[in-house]
Amino acid sequence: MSPDSVLSSAPRALLLGAGLAACLAPGAAAEAWQPLFNGRDLSGWEMFLTNPDPSWDVPGLKRDAAGKYLEPIGRNRDPLHVFSVETVDGQPAIHVTGQGFGVITTTEAFANFHVRLQVKWGERKWGSKLNAPRDAGLLYLVHGGPGFDHATWPRSIEFQIQEHDIGDLYALGTQITVNARREGRLWLYDPAGALTLFVQRPPVGNRCVKLGDPEKPLGEWNTLDLYCIGADSIHVVNGTVVMRLQDAQRLDGPAPAPLTRGRISLQTEGAEVYYRAVEIAPLAEFPAGLRDAAPPAPIGR
Repeated sequence: MSPDSVLSSAPRALLLGAGLAACLAPGAAAEAWQPLFNGRDLSGWEMFLTNPDPSWDVPGLKRDAAGKYLEPIGRNRDPLHVFSVETVDGQPAIHVTGQGFGVITTTEAFANFHVRLQVKWGERKWGSKLNAPRDAGLLYLVHGGPGFDHATWPRSIEFQIQEHDIGDLYALGTQITVNARREGRLWLYDPAGALTLFVQRPPVGNRCVKLGDPEKPLGEWNTLDLYCIGADSIHVVNGTVVMRLQDAQRLDGPAPAPLTRGRISLQTEGAEVYYRAVEIAPLAEFPAGLRDAAPPAPIGR
């Protein structure tokens, strides 16, 4: 499929037999999964790495008089070997060293989908992130090229992957609406809260904190599920719904417009991380009960 191809919005999920169907919730069907990571290499993905830390040696990049790099490493270059494929815990995984900031992004675009992946933290942290929580991210509805935000990230909606913050929202060059309430300087997802627009400008900003903390301990695999129908989405961490979002809009035109399709990106953001079992399935509607599932207990902030 071409970079602009889209998973059809028509139902394509299939029952895999009466035995499996009996194990599914009433009215549910087994999803037709398509791997986004083939387990061998990064075919189907392209990469971008921004300006490296001045202390790292990257031949061929321009520096200023103080030694600061003046340009990004760029597209589909990985002189620091940030991205590789390894066998981890007996399965193939994308190993991200975390040395520097950037993304790998699918060459295909998708609409009306369920993305699932597993993620766990490594040990290393780098540069400005040495004393910060381990950080990465799953970007979806990606459109346009990399480098829009902080000279690195593409326009997208972020399903945050950060220690104890997995499932947070960041709207990157986009806007989206969430039921939320304010607590101090933070906005928290609250199903009973007011509909709030998150965008990169005051007074609200572009971050919404999820409810609950279902992340597993360091060194264990976490399962992330992202459901997206039209411009609405749901973030699920280890089986727990942590945020529901609606009415995503793109901001790269003369006026806000519905954001309903885009590519998928995985971040490197200063921390070692592993991704595995990255897959996608077409979705005709949100699974029964998912939108109305009881929220987790709030986090004290």
